[in-house]
Amino acid sequence: MGLHFHIRKEQIEEIKTMQKKNKNKSVERRLKTLLLYAEGKPRTEIAKQAGYSTSHISKLVSKFLDNGMVTVLGCNYKSNRRNLSYEEEAKLLEKYKKQAEQGQIVEISEIKRAYEEAIGRSTDKSRGQIYRVLERHGWRKVMPRSKHPNKASDEDIEASKKLTKQ
Repeated sequence: MGLHFHIRKEQIEEIKTMQKKNKNKSVERRLKTLLLYAEGKPRTEIAKQAGYSTSHISKLVSKFLDNGMVTVLGCNYKSNRRNLSYEEEAKLLEKYKKQAEQGQIVEISEIKRAYEEAIGRSTDKSRGQIYRVLERHGWRKVMPRSKHPNKASDEDIEASKKLTKQ
């Protein structure tokens, strides 16, 4: 039989008050798991009710006892999925936006270099990251309409229209 952690009465009251204030479903599941554990229910039964594995329940209870309610309430992702905030990205792109408004051609390589300097590392492994940044700020790729290299001239097209039956 594994370790059994003991949740104190004050902690149980804290969990119950947080259940009343909470509006997040995933946090509610974690709080429910902690309460069931505090009531002395076996981990297998809690796992069926809460939808967690037994090892996850043990980790959740252990983290709660070590760090408190922060581990249960907070978002536990380790990164923010972005290197700069939206405002910092906008500030970085401002210089290039002015160039584009003046009719100059703005190259992605320049923007990428400036972005990498701002974050302090290379973005080569995360392909397309700079394009996602530009898309987030409403930039789009503008190109002239392509033409086929062997396309007939406009005079030839008009001449062939005259030869066809009407």
